[in-house]
Amino acid sequence: MVWSTILGFAALANAAPQFGGGFGTTMLRFGCPNVVIDRLDPLVNPGAIPSPHVHQIVGGNGFNASMTTGDVAATADCTTCQFSEDFSNYWTANLYFKARNGTYKRVPQLGHALQFNDQFSTQTAGGILVYYVSAQPGQITAFKPGFRMLSGDPTMRSRPDQKLKRQNCYRCYTGPNYGGDTGAPCMDNNVDSEALPNKVCPGGIRSNILFPTCWDGKNLDSPNHQDHVAYPTTGPANFLSLGGSCPSTHPIRIPQLMYEVVWDTTKFNNKAEWPADGSQPFYLSTGDNTGLGQHADYVFGWKGDALQRAMDTSGCMGAKCANLLTQNINTAKACSVKKMVNEDEDGWLTELPGMSMPMSE
Repeated sequence: MVWSTILGFAALANAAPQFGGGFGTTMLRFGCPNVVIDRLDPLVNPGAIPSPHVHQIVGGNGFNASMTTGDVAATADCTTCQFSEDFSNYWTANLYFKARNGTYKRVPQLGHALQFNDQFSTQTAGGILVYYVSAQPGQITAFKPGFRMLSGDPTMRSRPDQKLKRQNCYRCYTGPNYGGDTGAPCMDNNVDSEALPNKVCPGGIRSNILFPTCWDGKNLDSPNHQDHVAYPTTGPANFLSLGGSCPSTHPIRIPQLMYEVVWDTTKFNNKAEWPADGSQPFYLSTGDNTGLGQHADYVFGWKGDALQRAMDTSGCMGAKCANLLTQNINTAKACSVKKMVNEDEDGWLTELPGMSMPMSE
């Protein structure tokens, strides 16, 4: 994203070692190309091949249908992420275009806007831009090996309240090169929406998903992958902010984690191919035409104390912090996971990939 708040932080950060030293809030922002696009979900559907819908997965090559519930970093030997010590896995549902004739095609993705001299993230050609925010360096507890969580509800098709409006949103780009990408995500109803945009987006669609920032301090996971984490007592924190106090049941502050994905919907901007009634034509791979079911899965896999060191360091902005190791884009893109579900990924489909779709041998 390109927005004035971060540019202001960057101006201060660039003036001192460690991108700001004592400035305060730290924000890691780094790209991760896809490690695989597949119908697997080891968090919600462990062991299932295939799982009910398609995901794009980034991060370490330890990802598989039955991946460990222990230290993920010990199971991987490469990662697609810019920080080479980050073997975590991050994944979201894919987006599809439904043409007027009823067929579907997966929407491709773009890289990310140039910020903080980070050329790597502009060359990912898809994947996820990952953010970790430490709004109070020295007081934020990094995730532990085995930690997992899920943000969002894939079954949601309507939302009676707006308590999560700052946590899950879309932005309709007004033109090429991330046009209209000003201001923090999910903060301005004039430019961001909880549902998929209902109009042509000249520059594509950006989606953002944020995670809770409080942890119970005991459980690395929970049956629904959500109950062990919580929002502050005053509600979800705005991006880059600490928010209110954590509830007594979840007293430990954890990093604010956010995913960002840029969908290149420009290839489908011809309204003659949209539904005859003019309704927006995009569907998440769950079959969700509203976009309210946008969700994200996270499995922690940083090596050693790398993430904690970053969260304890003040004033980092971008993909340099606390002497964390990084890698070049070609090395990152060479990391991959074998696709397990053999089905068409990029052709025109008569239905969304799902349990009822026959798979080739």
